[in-house]
Amino acid sequence: MSRKKDNPASVPAGPCFEDALVGLEAIVEAMEHEQLPLEELVSNYEQGSALLNHCEAILKSARGRIELITLRNPNEIALDSAAMSDQVSAHPSATGGGPDDDDDIRLF
Repeated sequence: MSRKKDNPASVPAGPCFEDALVGLEAIVEAMEHEQLPLEELVSNYEQGSALLNHCEAILKSARGRIELITLRNPNEIALDSAAMSDQVSAHPSATGGGPDDDDDIRLF
């Protein structure tokens, strides 16, 4: 079953984000751990650069879509933010306890 896209012009052609990321990780792994000839390293670098640009374009598109959703639904976002504030204030231990604890990591 194929995926239907709302606006095909906003998403660049190519692999989905997850596939591009897996390909990029494989290229990085090969370049870091294998003894590759220079020509293959350069070719891998080109492919990796193209995949990185593709991933960044997909993320930029997703970020724009999320911003549009946020602008369309400001009341929902405000309610969600208020609910989160209420939850944090109900559990003072979640905030760390004081101004000197900003950089501390707490497990309990």
